[in-house]
Amino acid sequence: MNDTDHPRGFGFAISAYVLWGFLPIYMKAMSHLAPLEVLAHRVLWSLPIAAIVLLLLRRTAELRAALRSPRTLAMAGVTATLISVNWAIYIWAIMSGHALDAALGYYINPIFSVLLGAVLLGEKLNRMKWCAIALATAAVGFLTVENGELPLVAVALTVSWGFYAYFKKSLAIGPNQGFLLEVLLLAPPAAGYVIYQAFLGESHFLAGTPQDTWLLLGCGVVTAVPLMLYANGAKLLRLSTIGMLQYIAPTMIFLVAVFVFQEPFGEARRIAFPIIWLALCLYSVSLFQDSRARRITARMQ
Repeated sequence: MNDTDHPRGFGFAISAYVLWGFLPIYMKAMSHLAPLEVLAHRVLWSLPIAAIVLLLLRRTAELRAALRSPRTLAMAGVTATLISVNWAIYIWAIMSGHALDAALGYYINPIFSVLLGAVLLGEKLNRMKWCAIALATAAVGFLTVENGELPLVAVALTVSWGFYAYFKKSLAIGPNQGFLLEVLLLAPPAAGYVIYQAFLGESHFLAGTPQDTWLLLGCGVVTAVPLMLYANGAKLLRLSTIGMLQYIAPTMIFLVAVFVFQEPFGEARRIAFPIIWLALCLYSVSLFQDSRARRITARMQ
């Protein structure tokens, strides 16, 4: 675990979060397409980019070993399923006018991950983290009562990404190799869907406008590049630093949803979002305190 922050790490991590923040604008440009078509091309065109990166870095040995390990393949199948579900929900949310719900989901995600650690891994939480969990739960409960329904998009994004991150820790392979392994497993069903759609005459790739074709091709870039930037940034930054930088993306999604997409920001959201922001402040302070305590302990040893 890093005990210092490297300047290159900031560059990698901030670039990744800013790209994720602008991703809704890219996805909105494809709102006339079927979400599953976008998902399929997101998988297919991520594959060559991830493969080229690994070849250039000469880190394919670990991937070859993983392909020979049934246990690693099984775990990769779990993480691949979870990330594809998360992508599908996100794509649908942006296309159907639920970008604010997507922002809410990614705001809640780090707090949900803390809860998972406590429940599934037995990690001890201090009072501040429990307060953050309680506030996030209260915000979701308030939205449910006020709107008459659970904010399913936000909850589904939070749960799918939270469990993806949880199981990803059990994937005995590097982050770049793991991403390539995941898209390798997702590529056959993605290719099958693309072929099926072309057979029905419903494909927009090569059969639609040139803009549609280029947008679908670009799905690989907007998917693979931020993930790999993040993976490399995380190696060069402290956990507390990454924990605070991660709010860049949902904040940008929030701003895009309100000011670019002009989604309604009603009374319920005006109350719920500040509650979430307060919860995140408590979580960030707790994360910073934990990191400082570890550094002090390390210096004393």
